[in-house]
Amino acid sequence: MLNGEAMNVTFDDKQPIFQQVADLIEDDILNGTFRVDEQILSVAQFSQMFQINPATVVKGIGLLVNEGILYKKRGLGMYVATDAKQKIQIKRKDRFYKELLSNLLNEADKLGLANEDIIDKIRQLRKE
Repeated sequence: MLNGEAMNVTFDDKQPIFQQVADLIEDDILNGTFRVDEQILSVAQFSQMFQINPATVVKGIGLLVNEGILYKKRGLGMYVATDAKQKIQIKRKDRFYKELLSNLLNEADKLGLANEDIIDKIRQLRKE
């Protein structure tokens, strides 16, 4: 996804842009665009690509550095940490179960859906 060309990304208002930048970088680590010990794009490249303030990009990258997903090589840039993919997967699985699945089940309760119906529907959708 992130290849240095200008991108038409629409940021939503539901979370801060710096968090969305971090999520985009994580997505590209998960899908193999950025690999272990590989350099990611520079702050200037991200800023130009997304047409956003460099400080916003720095803040998003900073989140990933603090989480041990990226590391800095002095004077060279930011690189993908050895266990970055695993850390992202653990974090996102936790978020999936705590937030998304919890919200889904709360809505299912409001609609009176039985657990068996939900499970059957999930199985059906997985086959498609």
